[in-house]
Amino acid sequence: MSHSYPGHRASGHESEPDPRAGTQGDGYVADGQDYGTADGYHQDAHQSDARWEDGGQDYGNHPEDQHDPGYEPAPVQHFFAEEPASRRSRRPSRDKQRRRRRRTLVMAVVLAVFAGVVFGLTVFLRDLLGMNETKDYPGPGEGTVSFVVHPGDGPLIIGNNLVSEDIVASSEKFVEAFQQGSDGREIQPGTYEMRYQMSSSGAVTALLGDGGTAVHYAAIDRDLRLNETFDRLAESTGIPLAEFEALAASPQDFGLPAEAVSLEGYLFPGEYRFPVDMTAAEIIEEMVANAFTALEESGVTDPAEQYDVLTKASIIQAEAGEADYATVAGAIENRLRGDNTETNGLIQSDATVTYGLNRKSYNLTPDEKADTSNPYNTYANPGLPVGPIGSPSVEAIDAAANPADVPYFYWVTVNLDSGETKFSSTLAEHAKYVAEYQEWCGTQKAGRCE
Repeated sequence: MSHSYPGHRASGHESEPDPRAGTQGDGYVADGQDYGTADGYHQDAHQSDARWEDGGQDYGNHPEDQHDPGYEPAPVQHFFAEEPASRRSRRPSRDKQRRRRRRTLVMAVVLAVFAGVVFGLTVFLRDLLGMNETKDYPGPGEGTVSFVVHPGDGPLIIGNNLVSEDIVASSEKFVEAFQQGSDGREIQPGTYEMRYQMSSSGAVTALLGDGGTAVHYAAIDRDLRLNETFDRLAESTGIPLAEFEALAASPQDFGLPAEAVSLEGYLFPGEYRFPVDMTAAEIIEEMVANAFTALEESGVTDPAEQYDVLTKASIIQAEAGEADYATVAGAIENRLRGDNTETNGLIQSDATVTYGLNRKSYNLTPDEKADTSNPYNTYANPGLPVGPIGSPSVEAIDAAANPADVPYFYWVTVNLDSGETKFSSTLAEHAKYVAEYQEWCGTQKAGRCE
């Protein structure tokens, strides 16, 4: 778009000249300010009639003076427009920008050189004072900690794991101590009893078997069933599962009574550290021995009685929380009494029925409860089931051996999260507590009470 200003040509037409201005070439006058061309303002010969006055000064040519013999045309005046100060103040010159960048670069270089000098001096002083040397604990350490060496772990991985558990201070020092003291031996997989903050050489000694024993760590939880225990043992020791299963076929070989149908109940729960060269048979022998020890400490020494106590203890373990073990044990004893007319000798434990069905569940169908062919079905068959249904803890064993004297026949856990259990002496009262349990189940996610 083109614009016309006084004294400016636009679109090929000449506008009326400003009385104060002549033809300005490419310049223009706006708001009384002259912004002439970059080369300044030039008055040409066609402007002889123009008169400019500024502060009383006469800058023009006068026609009447042309007849004067001494007349000489006035010299051409050149006026250079200055950019307004306000514009100059907003735009720093390129020289100033270059100087500013140069100063910034110089400062950055100075700071970098200073930082390098400080770093070099720090490293020099640390080396001089021995501060850069890899640290090591003086040993022999304190406390105890179980440390696991996994199959395939080399010295560097072992060293890193030792550092992460604060057994040694430096992986590098440990590897160095191992290279100096191993004599070609390798650290065997297993669980080792060690100390916190050991010296690297002490840790190497313990892991090579000179100051400690390589072991397989196995945690056997209470209430695990026989097959679950065997799975845990095989996983922890590396011994094939089939070896444990084959040994279970002859429970009497491990001192169990004649009525024992399996090793169930006798594989005592707890934390075990088996030496790495221990066989499957030796592992079972140790666990069975612990079960006998727990029975004897509870005052049960007769083998037949021990079997019954273990069976009751396994039911108690599955049916109740630890706080209610003795009360549930007393209710079971009431059901087993010969003069019991409330349940007529039936224990009616869901846990025993589902054990015989080889599943874990709280729900049973009427047909499953009526199935007398299930030797663990205490709804259909009076008395104890044919054997234990899991691994009872020492607390459950003690409760079974020393039941509380209570008037109850029934119990139901009404809240599986809190373990709250309610007891009753009659079926009618028990039915109300069962309804409370079912109401709680109605607030849970699907499958929570199955």
